[in-house]
Amino acid sequence: MTRVLMVRHRHRPNAMTSAVSLTEALNERGIEVVDDASLGGIDMVLSIGGDGTFLVAASSARALDVPLLGINAGHMGFLTELGDKGTGDLARKIADGDFSVERRMTLDVTMERPDGSKADDWALNEAVVMHTDVAHPVHFALVVDGQEVSTYGADGMILSTPTGSTAYSFSAGGPVVWPDTEAIVVAPLAAHGLFTRPLVVGPSACVEIVVLDDMWTPPEMWCDGLRRMTVPAGGVVRARVGSSPVQLVRIDDTPFSARLVRKFNLPVRGWRDGPR
Repeated sequence: MTRVLMVRHRHRPNAMTSAVSLTEALNERGIEVVDDASLGGIDMVLSIGGDGTFLVAASSARALDVPLLGINAGHMGFLTELGDKGTGDLARKIADGDFSVERRMTLDVTMERPDGSKADDWALNEAVVMHTDVAHPVHFALVVDGQEVSTYGADGMILSTPTGSTAYSFSAGGPVVWPDTEAIVVAPLAAHGLFTRPLVVGPSACVEIVVLDDMWTPPEMWCDGLRRMTVPAGGVVRARVGSSPVQLVRIDDTPFSARLVRKFNLPVRGWRDGPR
């Protein structure tokens, strides 16, 4: 480990404080910290901020094919590995290679226009096709492996990875999916129809969201809330399990169930507070 790329939240004082402290600790161990991915020779990407910063950093980690470590200096920080304290011990673990790497599934997403032209993108959390006119829904058809499953009038459609199942998809009523699962969650957003339940499809599936012609304004597709493109009437958003996963650094072996309970502050006994 000789060089790491640091991506931090630019407007949080605690992110700046952590970045300075961790940079000094890594430098003491002979590890250079840079903020320019084009310099080359990068062995790891560090994200200091919340989940939004983490998703920005994930683009660099995926492109460089190196692991990504998230340090939470935001709010929930569900994707991040640890808090912004104890940077000296963290620097030691990075320098010593005292960590494991977990591969997270991504989505390869293609938007095909009616004229046959295409635009490609990807997502670690989700791809969302959503309305741009808040007064009107968009009419979609859901197609899985060439079979039309349902049509919806909805605010949008969410195509989520297991990693993203605790994010926007969760807010739309989608299930939590353990991150070592390979699956795509399809969650309609405020849909008006008889069959509006979220679906979980297998890793070999091709999921298509077709934008039907009877819409008011063209919707937009957002990937991880960072990149967007307009989807015209007759356009198709097509998603498959991605060919390039994102590698996440794990400092400890805490199971996902424990992370879930901690991050969501779950009342694991529900309304029964007393002993069983």
